[in-house]
Amino acid sequence: QVQLVESGGGLVQAGGSLTLSCAAPTRTFSSYAMGWFRQAPGKEREFVAYLYWNGGTTDYADSVKGRFTASRDNAKSTVYLQMNSLKPEDTAIYYCAARSIFVDGDLRSPRSFSAWGQGTQVTVSS
Repeated sequence: QVQLVESGGGLVQAGGSLTLSCAAPTRTFSSYAMGWFRQAPGKEREFVAYLYWNGGTTDYADSVKGRFTASRDNAKSTVYLQMNSLKPEDTAIYYCAARSIFVDGDLRSPRSFSAWGQGTQVTVSS
């Protein structure tokens, strides 16, 4: 099972930016689809973005489209989430997740992912 380590969360004012990183030290990183999810207090974990193995296929939740950009560097076994124009409603714990590209399932669903990072807190103040 691939291990995922996230970093980059913090406190930022509304309108600001943060970049999250998720490292997955495995030689088979390119065989994983990667996802970003978030969970606010009292709410279910929700889809933010996913990237397919080569980063060429991406999708975003409507709530972040145009503000967040997901990318991956297979040479560094790392995936990123660049978050711009942050809003207080973006406040949540952000998780990266991995799923083998040989497994089927909806990449917008947390249930489709088998490996998860520990989460990193993002707080946006108004």
